[in-house]
Amino acid sequence: EDRHGSFCRADAIEVLSTSPDRVDAPCVWARPGGCGGCDFQHVAPPAQRRLKADVLAEQLRRLGGVSLDVEVEELPGGVLGWRHRMRLAVGPDGKAGLRAHREHDVIPISDCLLAAPGMLPAVLEGDWPSGDEVQVERDAEGVVYASARAIAEPVRHRAAGRDWLVPLGAFWQVHPALADTLCEVVEQWAQAPAGGCAWDLYGGAGVLASVLAGQVGEAGAVTVVESDRSSVQAGRAALADVAWVAWRLGRVERVLPELTRARRPDVVVADPPRKGLGRAVIDQLAAAGPDRLVQVACDPASLGRDVALLAERGYQLKQLRAFDAFPMTHHLEAIALFHRD
Repeated sequence: EDRHGSFCRADAIEVLSTSPDRVDAPCVWARPGGCGGCDFQHVAPPAQRRLKADVLAEQLRRLGGVSLDVEVEELPGGVLGWRHRMRLAVGPDGKAGLRAHREHDVIPISDCLLAAPGMLPAVLEGDWPSGDEVQVERDAEGVVYASARAIAEPVRHRAAGRDWLVPLGAFWQVHPALADTLCEVVEQWAQAPAGGCAWDLYGGAGVLASVLAGQVGEAGAVTVVESDRSSVQAGRAALADVAWVAWRLGRVERVLPELTRARRPDVVVADPPRKGLGRAVIDQLAAAGPDRLVQVACDPASLGRDVALLAERGYQLKQLRAFDAFPMTHHLEAIALFHRD
């Protein structure tokens, strides 16, 4: 495929010289013309992590101007059976399946090796509205929820020592170990002072905010900014006993000016969407002047661009960790700590 842009795409049609890291894909649907979800199944897991580390290091160097030795750390649970949330497509026959690689066609499957064992078979055998999508989630107790429409009954997740009742389809990490892993890193890096002020931007249901609340204590203040109403409602319920956590429903760039006028934050934690923070939000954060910024990122290029923008405004990258939160795919999750000069 050549769209006369900055890159082309190609498919391997024959392997002439095999890499020692090439393995047989464990899934019969992970093949040319097959499912588009797992693009690394033909790579040995340690090599998958090395490839991801190389990409992240290259993007930080080229876009962020920072040279680092990057390691992508393995999460508990192995490379199969880790995914607890999936969205399936429904074909013309009313059967759920997975999209073909870069296509709209629905590939019929009998299971997915990435899904938690037992999560999908009943869903795949059912009949669904043609052309719709089915959200499937496994809760903390192993109960499976599936619906092509939003349902009132929430899904119970567990993180940061609490239960979170989150509506089906609202944001939650797909890897069951990732939420607690990020909480542990935020607890180490945020260092919000007792009685201090902390912001949790793009905060979802407030999992990371719960960590910040424990650091600042009752004399402090934590503000969560989130644009999804159902996530805010779930977070308010989960943290009802933590009165010093406040919630702001709205887009981060629209809420920040008011927050900045109220009080300077000591630390900011941000988990933006794939596009990253971007210039407008970073300008507002720099004006707010926190001493520390902890950013969660799922896209190496977006993180690289944000590193450069933050450096221009006096925030230097001090620590970085990356996790293999999406085994068998090229995706990863990173978390970065910035200090103000």
